[in-house]
Amino acid sequence: MVKQLFLSLFLLICAAVSAQDYTIRGFLHDASNGEPISDERVKLLRQDSTPVAVGYTNIAGFFSIPKLDVGAYILKVEKGKYERSFMNVEITPAKKIYDIGSWNLNLNTMQVRDIRVTGEAKAKRQQIGMSEVKMDKQTVEKIPMYGAESDVVGALSVTPGVVTTGDQGGQLYVRGGTPIQNKTLLDGMTIYNPFHSIGFYSIFETELVKSVDIYTGGFESKYGGRISSVMDITYRDGNRNKFGGKVSASPFMAKAVLEGPLGKRNQDGLAAGSYMFTAKHSLLDYTSKSLYPSINDGNGLPFNFTDLYGKVTFNGEGGSKFSAFGFNNRDSVNYSVADLNWNASGGGINFTLVPSSSPIFIRGHVNGSNYETTFQETSQEPRYSKIGGFDLGFDFTFFQKNESELNYGFNLSGFNTQFVTYNELARKIEANNFTTEIGTYVNYRLVTPRWVYQTGLRMQVYASLNTVSIEPRLGAKFNATDRLRFKFSGGRFSQNFTSASSDKDIVNLFNGLLSAPTNVQDEFVNEYQQVSTIKNGLQYAWHAIAGFEYDLNKFWNLNIEGYYKYFDQLSNINPNKLYADIAQFELIDDVFKKDFIIESGQSFGVDALLKYSKNRVFIWAVYSWGYNTRWDGFNAYFPVFDRRHNLNLVASYAFGEKKNTELNVRWNLGSGLPFTPTAGYYQLENFSEGLTTDYVTNNPNTIATMLGTFNSQRLPYYHRLDITVKHTITTKAKNNIELVAGITNAYNRNNIFYVNRITNQKIYQFPILPSIGMSYKF
Repeated sequence: MVKQLFLSLFLLICAAVSAQDYTIRGFLHDASNGEPISDERVKLLRQDSTPVAVGYTNIAGFFSIPKLDVGAYILKVEKGKYERSFMNVEITPAKKIYDIGSWNLNLNTMQVRDIRVTGEAKAKRQQIGMSEVKMDKQTVEKIPMYGAESDVVGALSVTPGVVTTGDQGGQLYVRGGTPIQNKTLLDGMTIYNPFHSIGFYSIFETELVKSVDIYTGGFESKYGGRISSVMDITYRDGNRNKFGGKVSASPFMAKAVLEGPLGKRNQDGLAAGSYMFTAKHSLLDYTSKSLYPSINDGNGLPFNFTDLYGKVTFNGEGGSKFSAFGFNNRDSVNYSVADLNWNASGGGINFTLVPSSSPIFIRGHVNGSNYETTFQETSQEPRYSKIGGFDLGFDFTFFQKNESELNYGFNLSGFNTQFVTYNELARKIEANNFTTEIGTYVNYRLVTPRWVYQTGLRMQVYASLNTVSIEPRLGAKFNATDRLRFKFSGGRFSQNFTSASSDKDIVNLFNGLLSAPTNVQDEFVNEYQQVSTIKNGLQYAWHAIAGFEYDLNKFWNLNIEGYYKYFDQLSNINPNKLYADIAQFELIDDVFKKDFIIESGQSFGVDALLKYSKNRVFIWAVYSWGYNTRWDGFNAYFPVFDRRHNLNLVASYAFGEKKNTELNVRWNLGSGLPFTPTAGYYQLENFSEGLTTDYVTNNPNTIATMLGTFNSQRLPYYHRLDITVKHTITTKAKNNIELVAGITNAYNRNNIFYVNRITNQKIYQFPILPSIGMSYKF
């Protein structure tokens, strides 16, 4: 009797499980251009309109609603900027997965006021959202333009926890992390240097941006290879319906974007594929001498850059997709005291697979790129860095009930680095390495009515260094009320890349790239006087972040986070190197003969973001307080990016009945960054004749600097006001002409940019720069 009871119960459970083992899935696309629609809510109803479940589309426009019973249903899309649409579906026992394919939605032609993005509301309750800022093209364009051109760098500079070095150089420091510790991805490809020297512009084309996801700490296990932050940028596909593009010009640059369909068209009129091409080139070297004669002693702005990008995409039946892309970027700045040049090129393929008989969603990529930079100062030795590498990766997603997800994947990468620099004692430091890495991860998100849990584990294998890094990640969110949410995240992070920058520069221009050095000391004593054995120069960090979100009302949102990052192993160029690392000096301590040294550090602070968005008005207010220290084995010091206070205020207002005139304003205030003062100068004797050199009668012509206490002084406060006005004219053919007028540094603040230690020549950040521009979108 008992056996029969257990057998009946077992069969009942099996029947219940199998009864709810059916899935409805598909893709949402914009009918006007074929672009995938992300963050859109899809409702599943019974035939009597009773709600059953809800699904949300991801960045690829894909949604999946699992754990369903056999029966007849209705799919419904009813909110947002698309027309209300319905689709009848029927699940039969013969088919476990019901694939609707591509569902093309028409834009809502009715004017809708105060549309709230459903994806944002979903993220607040169903994703951790810790130290995460998501922006789309429209948000990026609300940041005041530089030289009448919008750019991603403007959005990054107003992100909580981000410190910039100013108008020129384009360096970003994120919650205690240096530029090399920030990972930048474009459609899955690592970009080694995303910013141009002018600092106003990145290599990215705003017109192509689909999403910009910024993670300033505690990011999930999908991301590896960096210990501070991640910026993940996704480009849209080309227009599958018709040929179009955009051309624009301003005193700062000229650019063009072209796109159109490729291949045969389907029954909805969309082509199977698309293409896009973009090119932009700076015009400052042609225009600045006449338009801005007061800059740089009348020599104009010596910046020059060119960006080229191309992409083709093909869409298969069932939602599978294949894309191939290539890019080339070039940059140079030629001051009288220093010259900087860099070039980057690369390409790759991305693909999406949706197996018909499996509930797994698959994304993959393979790519390769090269980056090379040189830096030459007056009376100084040139510095040089080059990196070339490849990356192959797969990501798998298994959708579960109530928006829970299981993600896992792996990637294989390899890169070759070459590097040459000099420390302040004029000792040459160079490295040449080839390194391979293997990364695997698993990440599970469980969504309950009140709690969201996210656990992950990443294993980073540094094969060339015989090292394996096990990196746990953890996150949680508690939805206390509909308006108040508490959250936490943390984990372990590691990276292979090291940047060697010279402390001779009060403001740094050159950032070389190299793999983790092995020419380091054998032991390291941290700030707590704990001794550790050092195998190599890999960098490691722990993150712990906690905060809360509060919706003051429908339009105001407040987010406050406190963070702590402990960098338990950092590698840096050795400023104390005096001797060659050879047998002759074997009794000399490693810290005086190794090319690189090990350091540790701590960063902690608080970031607050207040956001308002309603109809015509957009407000973005950010305040960050940070405290950063480093320990080099002898002393604690403030790194060059230690900015105690940072404030960013952004406001946007749309005028007119059609909202076709827009005013954008941004004001930034930052406390002074630390620098090492110059104590004096002396003639550097290189003892070219060894011990027989007569240093009394010899008269060397190389001037060296004597430095004061490291980073003991602060630069003045940095602040700047930028204003942009845009007006859009729509022609009868529905093409848009946009007129732009802007002022950068509206009240002409003198912010320091660069000081040459030898000549003491000062170069300031940009003065007041008025500009006008025009674009034509067709």
